[in-house]
Amino acid sequence: MSSSLFTPLKPAPKAKRVPHETVCGAHRILDDYAWLRADNWRDVMVKPDSLATEIKDYLLAENAYCDSALDDTSVLQETLVKEMRARICEDDTDVPMEDGAYAYFFSYEKGNEHPCYARRKTLSGGKLDQSIEILLDGNKLAAKCAYFDLGTVIHSPDHHYLAYAIDIQGSEYYDIYIQDIRTGKTVSGPIASASPDIIWGAKSEAIFWIWRDKNNRPKEVRQHDFRAQNTEDRLLYHEEDEGFFLSLSQTSDRQYILIEASDHSTSEVRVLYAQAPEKGIHLLAPRKTGVEYHIDHAGDYFYILTNSDGAEDFKIMRAPDETPMHPNWQELVPAKAGVRRLEQRLFKSHLVWLERCDALPRIIIRHLPSGKETTISFSGQAYALGLEHLLDFDTKRMRFCTSSMAEPETVYDYDMDSHVRTLRKTQHIPAGHDASAYQVHRIMAPAHDGEEIPVSLIYKKGLKRDGAAPLLLYGYGAYGITIPASFSPKRLSLLDRGFVYAIAHIRGGEAKGHVWYTAATGAGKPKTFQDFIDVADHLIDQGYTAKGKVIAMGGSAGGLLVGAVMNIAPELFGGVIAAVPFVDVLNTMSDETLPLTPPEWPEWGNPIEDEAAFATIKSYSPYDNISDLAYPPLLATAGLTDPRVTYWEPAKWVAKLRAMAPDTGPFLLKTEMQAGHGGATGRFEGLKTTALEYAFAIKAAGLF
Repeated sequence: MSSSLFTPLKPAPKAKRVPHETVCGAHRILDDYAWLRADNWRDVMVKPDSLATEIKDYLLAENAYCDSALDDTSVLQETLVKEMRARICEDDTDVPMEDGAYAYFFSYEKGNEHPCYARRKTLSGGKLDQSIEILLDGNKLAAKCAYFDLGTVIHSPDHHYLAYAIDIQGSEYYDIYIQDIRTGKTVSGPIASASPDIIWGAKSEAIFWIWRDKNNRPKEVRQHDFRAQNTEDRLLYHEEDEGFFLSLSQTSDRQYILIEASDHSTSEVRVLYAQAPEKGIHLLAPRKTGVEYHIDHAGDYFYILTNSDGAEDFKIMRAPDETPMHPNWQELVPAKAGVRRLEQRLFKSHLVWLERCDALPRIIIRHLPSGKETTISFSGQAYALGLEHLLDFDTKRMRFCTSSMAEPETVYDYDMDSHVRTLRKTQHIPAGHDASAYQVHRIMAPAHDGEEIPVSLIYKKGLKRDGAAPLLLYGYGAYGITIPASFSPKRLSLLDRGFVYAIAHIRGGEAKGHVWYTAATGAGKPKTFQDFIDVADHLIDQGYTAKGKVIAMGGSAGGLLVGAVMNIAPELFGGVIAAVPFVDVLNTMSDETLPLTPPEWPEWGNPIEDEAAFATIKSYSPYDNISDLAYPPLLATAGLTDPRVTYWEPAKWVAKLRAMAPDTGPFLLKTEMQAGHGGATGRFEGLKTTALEYAFAIKAAGLF
């Protein structure tokens, strides 16, 4: 029966059922709610007002029903927003990044939603001038926009120009502008249908950018000479394979511009000499299915982070820049099973890389002339660690940030020769925060097949493990992404109300190496769902919570996770929060016109051409496995202009759940009508969505 905790003030919308059939290889897929997918969905992504009235009215009715079901939490939601906002330092500033004559940084002013991009002059001795020059004010740009995302801001090498990318629909189609810093005037733009990737030419005369096609796929690298009049941008590279997307970056020494084509398991890199792009692009190694490689450069060598030649957890190789082809790659840092090499960063005399073992990260620094290595790690049971971006190359200083689930983020500069770290910033919590009031644990939960699953936990000290506490269990489990055990000031609002918060580092991520990921792709995908259930069972067995008091939460591919476990073990959960959930897997993976479908086939399988993939996906796809079960209450969210998980996936899912299990739930859907995958933008506006989710969790847990 429907949970007595939820008493909507109005009846739930009832979506009409219109028989619809699509062909997938030798199969036919029946879908009574396919009408919720707008025929003009491409137009809707860039012009939300073009959505058909019937679909719009239905989504608005779902929003109204969601509001009514949570109407009694309206004061709670306002309280949660106030609590979370009180923990935000409103006049905040990043640690500046020095770049020659200036140091650049983002800053926020009190009350503002969006950042400013600013700089200060560098003085002798490494000190900075106290006067601040505001170069770009995101708040002014956003003033007339219902949605606003400041994607990339990057200054030119000569410090005279600024290039920036903005998205004003949430569709991830960005417009690029170039501004003269000296006059404040826009000298070029908008450059439309762009990705946010922007790289400046070494002579500050051009930018390199990526054009996105009608299916929202980044397919072409172009060179824009903004000083030239009435000339078309020069096409440098077009990617023919619909399953490969393009990205742009630059080597640490800024000698080369990198064009990477990749899907989720294969990559290929072309290089462009930044000082002389007219010399053309050069391929380092042709793509080979299942082989990834990522490039950096220092001195006379390219450094290659790769899983080639059986290095499943990646190794670092190098090759002379005169002959960088694959046969000349030489091993520098060998692979080590279970130790996933994640990222590399180069300086003139040092190689730095980030790696992870058993869900805990660490940084390794190698002095290139001597080969001597130093490790930076921490003693906590669960923490996050990351490399910060620096513009200096000829320096002995690197920068990293760290936090734990209880301790706010700190940023350090680290002298790679003396091994002395200097604190540059500690995340300030204006409302106050006592880290010692919370207990952080990392435990290992036994899996169904003998594996052990890392779990990061935080709760207020004094918890009695008698099963009385509600527990929010968060999971993702896809693409090799490992959710960090980092600090969240928003999360304190749950902890202070008695919740235990747990992150399940399940297969599909890379918490225990690359094999932890590959074990749960394709035919192995169901391991992800069973791992999550095994973690929930273990936490119940250990007294952290009880059956029916677990609130499952996941977003995007994590929404698929919680949608699947709802069908497998609904009795475990007191509620489910599915943020922009990827729940219509079979239909989406069968439609190669959708933005992400072709590059996703290596992850999920191609049901159009592979009978086994069709059967596997159909066996777990949340939308295709709904039946009349005792489902827990559900809150699903969506973004109308979302190109990653289209709005109709959660809309169809909720409609079908309500029709097939009418006496359970309730099933709530909240669609942002002016936003995409990331929801509402801005520091404060986004708190409303978190407050909605937390209020739902608190109510589902019986604490309201």
